[in-house]
Amino acid sequence: MRLTNYTDYSLRVLIYLATIEKDQLTNIKEIADTYQISKNHLMKVIYQLGKNQYVETIRGRNGGIRLAMSPKDINIGEVVRKTEEDFHLVECFDTNNNHCVISPVCGLRHVLNKALKAYLEVLDQYTLADLTKNQSALADFLFKNKL
Repeated sequence: MRLTNYTDYSLRVLIYLATIEKDQLTNIKEIADTYQISKNHLMKVIYQLGKNQYVETIRGRNGGIRLAMSPKDINIGEVVRKTEEDFHLVECFDTNNNHCVISPVCGLRHVLNKALKAYLEVLDQYTLADLTKNQSALADFLFKNKL
């Protein structure tokens, strides 16, 4: 299984925000420059993270972005579920567009569904705090050009 860039960027934004000081604000340009990804992509990502109440966006001259909750309260499995469009690993997972002739008798769907469930169960065991336990090492990589 491969996560979309949208989910990847969402997780990277959350890691970035968990690495800065608790009440410190940052902006889309800083995050985009750090990860060398498109500001336009990040605008969409951050908008959705805000709608899902993971981040707080503050408008205005002194505005910016920060986490809206503690990293220990942000579950990785939940973030992935909210940012992925679907989990159609194979055609038969999409009942509206399934044209596979062996679907009624194929055992692959069951196996892949079980694997997907296990994958998500593992992600559910982790929070953003777990991913950022090495905060100082992350900061060394994220902010090395800002010193």
